[in-house]
Amino acid sequence: MARQGHAATLAPTGDHNMSTPSLPAAQVDRRIQPLGFGLGLRPAHYAEFLSAPQDVDWLEIISENYMVQGGKPLAMLDAIRCDYPVVMHGVSMSIGSIEPLNRQYLDALRALARRIEPAWISDHLCWTGVHGVNLHDLYPLPYTEEAIRHVVTRIRQVQDILERRLVIENVSSYLSYADSSMSEWAFLTAIAEEADCHLLLDVNNIYVSSVNHGFDPLDFINGVPAHRVQQIHLAGHSNVDGFIIDTHDAPIIDPVFDLYAAAWRRLGAVSSMIERDDNIPPLETLLTELAHVRGIAAACKHERTNAHAEPAQAPTPCPT
Repeated sequence: MARQGHAATLAPTGDHNMSTPSLPAAQVDRRIQPLGFGLGLRPAHYAEFLSAPQDVDWLEIISENYMVQGGKPLAMLDAIRCDYPVVMHGVSMSIGSIEPLNRQYLDALRALARRIEPAWISDHLCWTGVHGVNLHDLYPLPYTEEAIRHVVTRIRQVQDILERRLVIENVSSYLSYADSSMSEWAFLTAIAEEADCHLLLDVNNIYVSSVNHGFDPLDFINGVPAHRVQQIHLAGHSNVDGFIIDTHDAPIIDPVFDLYAAAWRRLGAVSSMIERDDNIPPLETLLTELAHVRGIAAACKHERTNAHAEPAQAPTPCPT
């Protein structure tokens, strides 16, 4: 259940000093402690979150929906964040673009973060437009050394502006580049380690891309650095003309739940949440789905506990 006062206690100030690590960044786990199990905050559910405590540990917002000076959405967020920790998730940073970073956008993002004090800020490892036009989609990058250097430089610049580590998410993809020279998970790992940022592992996107490109999704799960994974997304998708499209408009399917279980076994407890952006059902339906996610995590934790339990000591024989 939600608890009072989270917004104030989770202000991410001390954890984001980028300048004085005591050990090489790749060897240090600087992730924020897991928040539990969350949902994406959507306007259809504002009233329910304001009227009574809900069985949700934290909420994720779409940053761009609140990057304004005022209005009802921001007022609703100000009220709701008093009872639930919040994280910010963006869709327009275009960190992989070859165009200059949008400083106006980043300043607005930083202003929102200072206002609502999110536990962290995330966006996608992608590009979103050309010639200053936002195409409102998340386009993949070629997996090359050149792209790694380019993205790492931009992430470092963003982190300097935001004064915190960025969390970057793997996107779903429907095409591949002839110039790619490595796997997506190797590409993602290299960027996270060199930029000293964190990862948002979207297990639905991994599943979608694995079907579309024919790789083993477990290779992806096992190929990313566990100490970099700050958050996990789960979502539904659609089947369209022989491809799987990441649409966030349907319930999560069993193979995605199975992949989440595999991720939990590899990574342990990580802040996990459900995304739903279209065909949004009643909150109760999403809470039921979230309870299933909790159940998977609990079962995996039980497996791990049993696997590491010490064998029982044989009783000491009574003296004769």
